[in-house]
Parts: sequence; structure tokens; C-alpha cells
Amino acid sequence: MRNTIEGLKDHFVEFGKRRIFVSELGEGFPVLMLHGGGPGASGISNYSKNVEALAKSFRVIVPDMQGYGLSTKGVESNDPFGDIAASMLGLLDALGIKKAHIIGNSLGGATALRMALDKPGKVASLILMGPGGINITRELPTSGLKKLLKYYKGSGPSKEKLADFIQNHLVYDGSQIPNAVIDERYQSSIDPEVVASPPLGMSLKGLLSSDFTRDPRLRECQTPCLVLWGANDNVNRPSGAKALQKYMPNCDVYLFGKTGHWVQWERADEFNATSTEFMLRNQTPFLL
Repeated sequence: MRNTIEGLKDHFVEFGKRRIFVSELGEGFPVLMLHGGGPGASGISNYSKNVEALAKSFRVIVPDMQGYGLSTKGVESNDPFGDIAASMLGLLDALGIKKAHIIGNSLGGATALRMALDKPGKVASLILMGPGGINITRELPTSGLKKLLKYYKGSGPSKEKLADFIQNHLVYDGSQIPNAVIDERYQSSIDPEVVASPPLGMSLKGLLSSDFTRDPRLRECQTPCLVLWGANDNVNRPSGAKALQKYMPNCDVYLFGKTGHWVQWERADEFNATSTEFMLRNQTPFLL
């Protein structure tokens, strides 16, 4: 999928003990795109249908988040969202970026939201697609989330388990997912470093501390936020959209019918157009 994006620039960014793999395209106000946390996830595989469209208006920055792809492995189990958020904030600092739009899907959405709570001055706007960390201590896990969290347990990772998760839980219509996507993600999921330290192996303490609806800062978060959620999301419940709108002062919500957890893939044209308009409307003059 990387070869289909003309002009994409890949490089590593090192800071502290972290080494983050980054792909970039376009110029202008920076947009940081954070991928989901499913097995074998990476930046470009998550956003292959969106990077070129957004790069027409922005400097698009797509990292492999800490714990995934070609980036440094290992995530703090007692505070996974906070650990990855600190990593992505460190990436912005290392790139000399004072403020950016943050787009996040699933785990990336939870990371983006945590970034806005920890360092609100760094975030111009948030676009969240089925973010994690919403009502997770108030509701039982979904079937898709159970599949995700059990991928490295029991018999261990397999292409069959991954195909089941992607085709039957990640999207509404699994027939739309090419076999190449499953093959690519499976190979990434069995990286020995990832198998040794799965990024979503959060502890009970980590789970209890990761529910944003219990964080008092959420009600005070003034960051403009656009929530895009598939009405048929089997990983993170669509009811989370209403919860975010209830708690956040500046939160717009779109629910997409016949759409699962991967809005940016399943409804790419609408996602690209809506996201572009929202970010252009909510950015300050370009800051170097």
C-alpha cells in the first residue's frame, strides 16, 4: 500500500529512549494521524485511503505509534494511553511542531484525547473515530474488543484469528478488505518484539485509569472535537459518541450507518471531506 502513495517520505525520529517511524506528505498546518491498536496495525495501513486527500491542504504526519510497526516496542501497562500520548507529544516536539490537528482511530483516538487533556495547548482540534477509553469501566467489553485483547493469548497469533477480527468485527462488510491487508497485518503482528510485549497488554490498574468519562478534565476540555462513529461498530460501542458529546463542551458527532469501527476506510470520501473542512475551520495561523 505504501507504493501507491506518490511522494510519501519515510524517516525515523529519535528522542529520549524512543525511535518512531514516520511517514509524511504535503505542506501546511500539521495533522498528526494516529492509527488503531488492532494486531499488526501501523500508520499507513490504517490511513491508506486518506493521506493523499488530506495532504492537499495539510502537512500530514503518520507515525507507527509506540509498540507498533517499525517504532520502539513496549507500552506501560499501568497507563497505556498516557505512555503513548507522551510518546506522540514527544514526537511533535522533536519535529519542532508547536500545535497540530490530531486524528485518531480507536487506540489512536484514545491517545489523541489524552494528548488534548495533558497538553491542550499542543492540539488545535481533535477528530476521533470510535475512540477507546469511553465508558470502559461502565460497560462489558464488546465481542470485537474481546477478540482484540485475546489475540496473543491462548493458542497465540494466527492469520485465521486476525482475519476473523478484521472481517467480522473491524468493518461492517468484511468482503471489502483485500487479502493483502490481512497478510500485511499478520506479518506485522508476529514480529518477535511485539509478541514478547503486546502493546495492549494493559493491567487492571491500567484499565481502571483509562476511562475518560471518569477524568474530570474531560468536562473542561475546550479543544474543538469531531467524533465520527460507525453505527455498527463491534469494537467500541457507538454509545461512546453520545457520552463524549455529553461531557465535552465543543463536540460534534456524526454517526455513519452500515459502518463499523474503521470509518476512515469504509466511508473514506465523506471522512476526507468532513475532516478537511473541520480542521480548516479550527486552526490558528500556521505556526512553525
